[in-house]
Amino acid sequence: MAVSKSNKKKQQCYIAVPSQIINSLSSSGLQSLLLSPKKKNPSFSVKLKLLLNNPRFWVLFLFAFGFVGMLKMWFNFETLVPFTPNPCEILQEKSSFSNDKQVSQLSIGALNVGKKEEGDEKSEFWEQPDGLGYRPCLDLSAEYRKTSVDIVKGRKKYLMVVVSGGMNQQRNQIVDAVVIARILGAALVVPILQVNVIWGDESEFSDIFDLDHFKEVLANDVRIVSSLPSTHVMSRPVEESRTPLHASPEWIRSHYTRKFRRDGVLLLRGLDSRLSKDLPSDLQKLRCKVAFHALRFSPSILELGNKLTERMRSKGPYVALHLRMEKDVWVRTGCLPGLSHEYDEMINNERKQRPELLTSRSNMTYHTRKLAGLCPLNALEVTRLLKALGAPKSARIYWAGGIPLGGKEALQPLTSEFTHFYNKEDLALPGELEPFAKKASLMAALDYIVSANSNVFMPSHGGNMGHAIQGHRAYAGHKKTITPNKRQMLRHFLNSSLSETEFNRIILELHRDSLGQPELRKAGRDVTKYPVPECMCNGTMNHSSM
Repeated sequence: MAVSKSNKKKQQCYIAVPSQIINSLSSSGLQSLLLSPKKKNPSFSVKLKLLLNNPRFWVLFLFAFGFVGMLKMWFNFETLVPFTPNPCEILQEKSSFSNDKQVSQLSIGALNVGKKEEGDEKSEFWEQPDGLGYRPCLDLSAEYRKTSVDIVKGRKKYLMVVVSGGMNQQRNQIVDAVVIARILGAALVVPILQVNVIWGDESEFSDIFDLDHFKEVLANDVRIVSSLPSTHVMSRPVEESRTPLHASPEWIRSHYTRKFRRDGVLLLRGLDSRLSKDLPSDLQKLRCKVAFHALRFSPSILELGNKLTERMRSKGPYVALHLRMEKDVWVRTGCLPGLSHEYDEMINNERKQRPELLTSRSNMTYHTRKLAGLCPLNALEVTRLLKALGAPKSARIYWAGGIPLGGKEALQPLTSEFTHFYNKEDLALPGELEPFAKKASLMAALDYIVSANSNVFMPSHGGNMGHAIQGHRAYAGHKKTITPNKRQMLRHFLNSSLSETEFNRIILELHRDSLGQPELRKAGRDVTKYPVPECMCNGTMNHSSM
């Protein structure tokens, strides 16, 4: 391999030579190869003549030449050895993940885009928003730290939780479970993941997340135990499944503290959106600490996710799309895929047979839902949006999500416009995905990693994964995240009288403030989606080194 050494005046290159050739040369022959022709040596011509007249030299030369030729023929030598046209050029690759346990599980704060394809570096599409100097800021109050001493030593109260839904929904509930345990001053038993009725995924906490890391990061906040101690293992936990939506810390304390008195064990189910989004500052910071620091994926998931990320980055920047086009999504949202009359009828019939699947607003028509921005974007709409926002045709796209209704046909508008279109199955080598097969949560975790590390991220519809990645990218320095302004833009999609130039201008203007810029959290919003100002502060404020 070539290695370069530079100074202010000139650049020298040192090229490695196989040791067999060096060892086989005589001392005089070796000296003649190493001497610079620029140095005047009176005996140079004599030594060169002796070397050329030596039969051993020519035998060794022909042997080396033939050996290299056979390597090139048999093993495609040029592709296996990382030589470059310039022998002084060095290719450096950086891992997309940090091993530091005190930082976020994803090193998406510093994007390494590798080599750029021609024209990519000129596209404004890849420009990142101004983060206004915001950095993670998790300084906890003196009162919080003082109270922590007694909480982490507690041995009388234990909280058990059962979390449900997909991986990202479970992740949100785990965050709230830690905060509730802190509010109650109880130890948290590692959350139990309910088997998903849709995907049949039986993954446990440690299959998805790094349990040791989880315990270590939260050691000064909440005591985490893998199971109930022997003193409580025979206890019958008091089960509570009637927690109201958006319960306050005061409600949690007043209703649950007394339930510990009998056996010291409380079991909670159905935590989704049960804890208030508006908590005291220390508890909001704890939420961010759990979401962005403690919940790191397991080593096997991180390893493969890192590999897939580097394969996407190897030829330049890339976009990650979270496409919500699966059959169950169309049924639950009350929307239609628009692929054909047959597919629309399929969705309508299933919705009639199972009306309980419709998530909300059952009195609204499909058209009303569409114009209200409540429907996922289909592939054609995603394509038009990306083009209007300036995505180059050469853009590399990673798409996350399940198999869309209609298969490849449903993706055709995207694949015909953007030919560099990949998912995890396209990027993985044979056998790499086998350990994750039939485990939807683990597959979702891989999508999460590659999407969170992308140069640009865009979801086609709201949801737990899109919200989680938006917050993670904000916490990592406000990386470009496009939030489709569906309510405002769809009427322009339906206006066929607009020229392409005018359409693009309108769409750009609608999204000028929806590209991942810092946005202050408003009341009722999740701090893990909008971490400013509770969990991030700018250069004018002190911030932690976590």
